[in-house]
Amino acid sequence: MPGIKRSMETKPHKRTCSAVPQHLALLSFCFFAIASQASAQMERGSSLIDEDSIRGHVRFLADDLLEGRGPGSRGDELTQLYIATQFETLGLQPAAGNDKWLQPFPLVGVRTIAPPNVVFKKGGKTVSLKSVEDFMSTIGRPAEKARLEDAELVFVGYGIDAPEYNWNDYKDVDLTGKVLVMMNNDPASDPDLFEGRRRLYYGRWDYKYEIAAQKGAAGAIIIHTTPSAGYPWQVIQTSWSGEEFELLGNPGKRLELKGWGTEKGLRDVFKMSGFDLDDLRTQAESRDFRPVSLGTTLSIELEGIVRKQNTANVLGMLPGSDPILSDEVLIYMAHHDHLGMGAERDLRGDNIYNGAVDNATGVASLLTMAKAYSEMEPPPKRSILFAAVGAEEQGLLGSRFFAENPTLKPGKMAAVINMDGTNIIGRTHDVNVIGYGKSNLDSIVVAVAKSQKRIVTPDHFPDRGYYYRSDQFSLAKIGVPGVYLHSGIEVVGKPAGWGKQQLDEWVEKTYHQPSDEYSEDWNLSGALEDTRLLYEVGRRIANQATLPAWTPGDEFEAARKAAIISASKPN
Repeated sequence: MPGIKRSMETKPHKRTCSAVPQHLALLSFCFFAIASQASAQMERGSSLIDEDSIRGHVRFLADDLLEGRGPGSRGDELTQLYIATQFETLGLQPAAGNDKWLQPFPLVGVRTIAPPNVVFKKGGKTVSLKSVEDFMSTIGRPAEKARLEDAELVFVGYGIDAPEYNWNDYKDVDLTGKVLVMMNNDPASDPDLFEGRRRLYYGRWDYKYEIAAQKGAAGAIIIHTTPSAGYPWQVIQTSWSGEEFELLGNPGKRLELKGWGTEKGLRDVFKMSGFDLDDLRTQAESRDFRPVSLGTTLSIELEGIVRKQNTANVLGMLPGSDPILSDEVLIYMAHHDHLGMGAERDLRGDNIYNGAVDNATGVASLLTMAKAYSEMEPPPKRSILFAAVGAEEQGLLGSRFFAENPTLKPGKMAAVINMDGTNIIGRTHDVNVIGYGKSNLDSIVVAVAKSQKRIVTPDHFPDRGYYYRSDQFSLAKIGVPGVYLHSGIEVVGKPAGWGKQQLDEWVEKTYHQPSDEYSEDWNLSGALEDTRLLYEVGRRIANQATLPAWTPGDEFEAARKAAIISASKPN
């Protein structure tokens, strides 16, 4: 054993003691270098994100020449070309497959021609509601004709079947061939049920039409109120008067009629039927509620102009720099479409729905961030996909198509940062996070906001269900957590309440109207700050060691786990 003894006597402690501070010094140097590099990348990226770039992109995308960027239109094709050209100029790689920028997807649209009046009958009594003024009718499937003959009206409360909440408005009632009348939103009287004032997907109109079709109904009518919808009746008039698209070959049952009615008009229908609408709404707040037949019938004939058309998502990739993490992808997303051109002109003689805020601003932010990332050296560890998706205004169709036909495995999608509308009223003290609390991405947003000397606030309008109304929802359904901001309301240099007033007026007067146009008077200092925030949030996501995760117990957590397991399996 003498050799071992000599080995033990070769002053190991002295070497170790002298090595430790050198090692720590090296580590300190490395950490300092990494921190300095991160700080430099943040500053460099922020400097590349400038107001002129955002303003210039919006000015083009919201111009009358693009005719409102309606799906399948000439303006839609010009928009796709513009975005793809920008991606190519920045040195991104085509990411739609087969070395293409565009991921085309087929649509089928129907433009409904409704009768001047919609007549409800009970015995010898009738109530007539004027089309557009009091009632909006849309054919519920791609067809040239739809017809209801003496279809019975049944009030189904909120029209929700939610087993996890032990809630079923339909009970065991056979509703085949009926026209279901239902309230918008979801029950809010109990703060522990359906998350109180915070609207869930069950409160969305698309869910309500889907579940009515599943129950075998011939039609469904949603009672509009401004508080329950989050927007006035004029938004229903403009959003549902043009061509309505769906994905071609979309499976599932369909309704003959998708209807919206004003509260005033439908209150008259209920009164004629011998019921008080407010009394029935009160009953509908209980789990014991059962469908109520109104004893009233509806006969209606609708004509449709059916058109098949294509649109596309525009996809550009910035490859990551890490040999392992580059296999995972952070997605920046914004929808490039709007409502196109209306058949009727407004009081100003305008029929072009330019969609300047909604969503030329989001695409402008996406393109401006793509520029900043393209000049980052080295690139982020994870790859970054810039996705400008189509047909969002038709029910999130572009992001849905991407989610159902992904160009990469969902389990490899690290996160999505969605930009749908941008702040045009100036810098704000607050950062408003839609869906706050749903994932650990919140901590990154909070940290970056703090560096800007701002605070993060949850959804200012939880009853409007914004989380389920934009494209990050499509990816959430396949398990991808996301970040989605709305404009803050505490505007720097303005009195309390001023920001909320501006946003409320915008929803009331401009949302989905021809007046959503670009203006040189916009104060884009807030858009600039929010875009820089989302850039830095994305940079941190793209470089962190672990994948983002949903909050334990979140509605999308199971989909995330399944996607990650699936992605780990060999092809």
